[in-house]
Amino acid sequence: MIAFRVLFALLSLGASAFAIDVTGKLQWNGECPDIKSLGSAKVVLDAGKLNGNVLRDGSFSIPNVPVGTYILSVVSHDHVFDQLRIDVLDSTFEARPYSVGTPLNPASSIILPTISLPARAKHSYFMPVDSFNLLGMFQNPMMLMLLFGGVMVVSMPYLMKNLDPETMKEFREQQAKMSQMQSAVAGGDLKAGFSALMADDPAPAAPKALPASPAGNKKSSKNKKR
Repeated sequence: MIAFRVLFALLSLGASAFAIDVTGKLQWNGECPDIKSLGSAKVVLDAGKLNGNVLRDGSFSIPNVPVGTYILSVVSHDHVFDQLRIDVLDSTFEARPYSVGTPLNPASSIILPTISLPARAKHSYFMPVDSFNLLGMFQNPMMLMLLFGGVMVVSMPYLMKNLDPETMKEFREQQAKMSQMQSAVAGGDLKAGFSALMADDPAPAAPKALPASPAGNKKSSKNKKR
């Protein structure tokens, strides 16, 4: 049991020998002037794998960080901070600028002397309610289609009254064809539906022969007598 405790202490000592504290400071500015404005916040490495609290003066310390490469970020409810790349070496660490979405390798050649992070902006959680916009409503394609359909429903009876009988007859025949096609398509008979739509109008009847006039008959009879 004693040997196990000694071994555990030696392992802990060896691990701490290759781990250092990552320290830095949040720089107060107009966006975040003090700890009260900051609210609840933490400085984390790799999305919370290791973390440290922010003190009243803005300083923070993340203890016992093993050798490796990490992404440092500030988790704050109200403010936006830059992220940094942290390379922990045997006895020190290096901080480099980092942009979200960029690969870690190769590392940037810019090394920051200290970690000093000012607040860049404030989170905006308020979404203003859009006011009524009449012009925007009529720019909506669905609203335009509804408006056009309403105008056609209202104006159709007046248009039908002004049509001449022949045009009215053709219109009703076309309506009958469309109705027949829709019924055929609804029943699953596409061929019959398109045949009804493409069917030609019936050919006009041939004019009847006019009977011979009586005057013509009399002339022909006189010629025969001669």
